[in-house]
Amino acid sequence: MRLVYPPICAGCGIMTGDHAALCAVCWQSVRFIERPYCEITGAPFDHDRGEGLVSPEAIARPPAYGKARAAVFYDGVARKIAQGLKYSDRADLAEMMAAWMVRAGRDVIDDSDVIIAVPLHRRRLFSRHYNQSAELARAVARLSGKRFLPAGLHRVRATERQVGLGLRARQDNVRGAFRTPETQKARLFGVRILLVDDVLTTGATVEAATRALKRGGAGEVNVLTFARVARSGEETLYA
Repeated sequence: MRLVYPPICAGCGIMTGDHAALCAVCWQSVRFIERPYCEITGAPFDHDRGEGLVSPEAIARPPAYGKARAAVFYDGVARKIAQGLKYSDRADLAEMMAAWMVRAGRDVIDDSDVIIAVPLHRRRLFSRHYNQSAELARAVARLSGKRFLPAGLHRVRATERQVGLGLRARQDNVRGAFRTPETQKARLFGVRILLVDDVLTTGATVEAATRALKRGGAGEVNVLTFARVARSGEETLYA
């Protein structure tokens, strides 16, 4: 199989020692998110403001979720990897991406009982063949030993793409788009949930999903994504 499908760098395509890996040059270009950052939203600070500090945005507009964490900034090689998983049928990348997520989100993983992915609407799922967030959630669950609930949340309304929309428009777009199935409510009642998505932009999608889970009886909901944009509202291809 290695003769037919030799391992190549997920970033630039040169030969590497393993599949779904990065060469040294691409690895050095990835911007991993490290402290200091807001303990609630995970938004990085430009300088160290002290342990446990919360951003003014999180104080003024507390999110529905408890904490959010992300592994990398959504740019360069990391952006290419995220788009490869989402649009190019590169499901093989999920394991590598999930390993980075587990490293970045150990605190929210430890505080969770089960893992749930942000779902796709069935029409979009049919066109893409799989849900990239579910692939990440499944891999995170496998690496962390947590339970993955693939049916814990449904997307009951097809939404428009979020590209070009401001925060308020994004919020309106996903309002009422998610619902906890009646058959899952007893299983989720009071449970601490880790909600997994691929990219965090403004947070509108994970906020809507969090509210749906809490209406369904879930306890605390934390968020873990592979990447986040450097600035809130920065344009991406992601819904």
